Amino acid sequence: MKLILKSFVTISALSSFVFAPFILSAGQAAAETQKGTDASYIGAGVAAGVTNGGANNDAANFGGNLTGRVKLGNTPFSARGNVLWNDNTSVIIPEVSVDVPIANRTNAFITGGYSFLDKDGSPSPIGNKDAVVVGAGVESEVAKNFLVYTNAKLGISAYENSPASAVSINGGIGYRFR
Repeated sequence: MKLILKSFVTISALSSFVFAPFILSAGQAAAETQKGTDASYIGAGVAAGVTNGGANNDAANFGGNLTGRVKLGNTPFSARGNVLWNDNTSVIIPEVSVDVPIANRTNAFITGGYSFLDKDGSPSPIGNKDAVVVGAGVESEVAKNFLVYTNAKLGISAYENSPASAVSINGGIGYRFR
């Protein structure tokens, strides 16, 4: 479990370093002084499962993601929905997040939710069974009505016949609808 958590932290940190220059340059270029973003959006991108549960049908794999965020009023909370998929199956992950403004038009967030696998036993970017999911990420408005997002998700005990947890790294581009 310690190795999984170390991997989760390392991958999250590396993702932040990769996307930070894009986010910071977009924030500096913006003329507004708004801290954080209140955008509700829908986006699409890639999903990479980076762990293996140690048995058949649980190898790390690559796929896609659809992500949505609805800001919940003037609170620091949002309702989020994710669909991760690959050639074998899809996963629906409803989540609630706490959003923290960290820069101009940029938020960091932590999430909690549950993954519902379409076909139990089939490998997905976040394990091969239904599981509790926690995550962390960053989202930033980079142009009028467009955002970039990245996050890492940890599916707790997300493999059949294994106590192993699954890690998925996701990223993409979103369109602001509100």
